[in-house]
Amino acid sequence: MKNTSLVLTGILFLAVSGSLLLSCGNKSNGSGKVGANDENASSGLKIAFIKVDSLVVNYDFAQEMHDGFTKQQESYTKEYGEKRSRFEAQAQTFQEKVQRGGFLTQETAMQERDRLMGEEQQITKLDQELSAKLSQIQADNNKQLLDSIMNYLKTFNKDKKYNYIFNAAEVLIGDESHNITKEVLVGLNARYSKIKLK
Repeated sequence: MKNTSLVLTGILFLAVSGSLLLSCGNKSNGSGKVGANDENASSGLKIAFIKVDSLVVNYDFAQEMHDGFTKQQESYTKEYGEKRSRFEAQAQTFQEKVQRGGFLTQETAMQERDRLMGEEQQITKLDQELSAKLSQIQADNNKQLLDSIMNYLKTFNKDKKYNYIFNAAEVLIGDESHNITKEVLVGLNARYSKIKLK
């Protein structure tokens, strides 16, 4: 037990000594802080980050996909809305006819009721199908967008040679000099413009 506490004390001492050495070494550059680029140079790592949300909002390809998705969504909403409205009007007419005794027989009323119930089930099914289609379109768009960005970054990084490019959403604190969002956005949009011209 005593040996364990000696080992822990020794490890703690080394950790504190290491921290002190690092902080003393950091003060040697005059400012009391090591710049982000100095840190990268000393560690041999080259790091950058991208604000992906900002990138997606301003990437022409992403905007075009979003516009296409919105049109499809509006089309589906219109199709569903028209069928729903038509059904509700028929249901209202049926209700009024039942109240005033407009059906010749109870059997005829029940047939109409069953028909309307079947139609309502079809409308519910349509709603689920359209929602599933929209979810699939959204998933496909997200995959295409991610593939587009990742393919560009691989090409972009051949010259830049970053060890790591992070999504800024995962970075809590970061030096803005490592933010390459604008540079990547310009490159993505330039590449997309060339593809559209073909």
